[in-house]
Amino acid sequence: MKINFLRKISSLLVLIVTILSLVSCKEKAKEIETATTQAKPNIVIIYLDDLGYGDLSSFGATEIQTPNIDALANEGVKFTNGYATSATCTPSRYGLLTGVYPWRNKDAKILPGTAPLLISTEQQTLPKMLKKQGYQTAVVGKWHLGLGTGVVNWNNRVSPGPNEVGFDSAYIMAATQDRVPTVYIDNGNVVGLDKEDPIQVDYKNNFEGEPTAITNPEMLKMKWHHGHNNSIVNGIPRIGFMKGGEAAKWSDIDMADHFLEKAQEYVKTHKDKPFFLYYAMQQPHVPRTPNPRFVGKSGMGPRGDVILEADWCIGEFMKTLEDEGLLENTLVVFSSDNGPVLNDGYFDDAVEKLGNHDPKGGFRGGKYSIFEAGTRVPLITYWKGKIEPTVSDAIVCQMDLLASLATLTGTTEASTDSKDLLKTFLGKTDKGRDNLIIEATGKTALRSGDWVYIPGYKGKNYREKVGIEVGNFPYEQLYNVKEDKGQQNNLAESNPEKLSELKNIFEKLRGKDYKIGVKEVQFR
Repeated sequence: MKINFLRKISSLLVLIVTILSLVSCKEKAKEIETATTQAKPNIVIIYLDDLGYGDLSSFGATEIQTPNIDALANEGVKFTNGYATSATCTPSRYGLLTGVYPWRNKDAKILPGTAPLLISTEQQTLPKMLKKQGYQTAVVGKWHLGLGTGVVNWNNRVSPGPNEVGFDSAYIMAATQDRVPTVYIDNGNVVGLDKEDPIQVDYKNNFEGEPTAITNPEMLKMKWHHGHNNSIVNGIPRIGFMKGGEAAKWSDIDMADHFLEKAQEYVKTHKDKPFFLYYAMQQPHVPRTPNPRFVGKSGMGPRGDVILEADWCIGEFMKTLEDEGLLENTLVVFSSDNGPVLNDGYFDDAVEKLGNHDPKGGFRGGKYSIFEAGTRVPLITYWKGKIEPTVSDAIVCQMDLLASLATLTGTTEASTDSKDLLKTFLGKTDKGRDNLIIEATGKTALRSGDWVYIPGYKGKNYREKVGIEVGNFPYEQLYNVKEDKGQQNNLAESNPEKLSELKNIFEKLRGKDYKIGVKEVQFR
């Protein structure tokens, strides 16, 4: 009896020791897992819309002050040769998220709000790569990369979309602020939709009895200049026709606050594990609708006011990172999808009240343009305690974030056009890209070292509606943009050797069919 009792006690002790050992192992595993996840930094991309190189005081603006963005530039890496892939929004966003040149995709152009999803659900994307590395992924703000398969029922869940290309969470507007549908979409579902008032959207034909800017100008609070004369929402004429969904329609003047709150909420509720947040702001794209707090603050009309509003939003967002104890473990990348435009479809005093402000920052062109102001944009990387303040002249592109962030998070990415420039983005080296193909409305050119080569293209150079030179000439152009940032001195004839060198590089990278399918683009 005594022996059996001792055996039972012994067995019980063994069991207890085993359980304690297992618990200890699990706790150690959890500690290791926590340490590993904490070692991976959070990643935030703050992406503005139509912000020019010269629109920030940290990049040379004297007529407007952007202290919160300046703080990122002054305490991080300010890139003087930072590029979007394209001079228009949809292609640039495609390049940013896929690491692929947008000219490789014939559908990568400014899309209507009813366009199907541009990114294939099969291809590599920045959020997909980061998810595999243990990241939570989210997009808040402007999407404009298409939704669905081409025939969308906005009253059911819209799919495929951001969720199907790598984003766990997606709170977006479908296209742009000036395009229908004028509703927010939360993980594929229209926010606040009344099923008894279904949404209908059409980009060709209006719905019977629905007012438009042409038929009912008395309803307008904002006057259209070109292209924006279809459905009226909140007194603002839009591109495209929409019927229904009254309860779901957004408030334009509250949009910046709304997206900011969603970005802040995401940070607060996902701070315990590494996250990637793509915060795609709508400013200063048209229609420029600053919250009343910012109206008149810039002295430059609504365009200047929404830039101040965007700067404030970024300051508030950065405060949230600080309050949540995340600044030292968060890499922030700031940039814009393309260069500036003043009159992009509405009369809003952007031209009349410009004064001495130069949104182009001394470059030539602007949005839609193959000249430098089309694709050379503000680009900043900031990471408190990890990045030393510096100014870098290295040539870098938003497309390169995919391969660079792969390296940062412990993997590699070599299946796209993205280049691993992690050390450059972190300010550890001044070595950037040797060559970069830039694109504007289907036309492509080459940035190589200090030089830019632009092939000859048919079509008008100056577009009266938007007041921008787009770079179309029937002859080749060659510029040394280090010595001639305004691209005023075409060296194609005087330097035939450099012209031939760059043309060969361009055709090797781009192919010789770069004029096939190039058509004149209608500007809004």
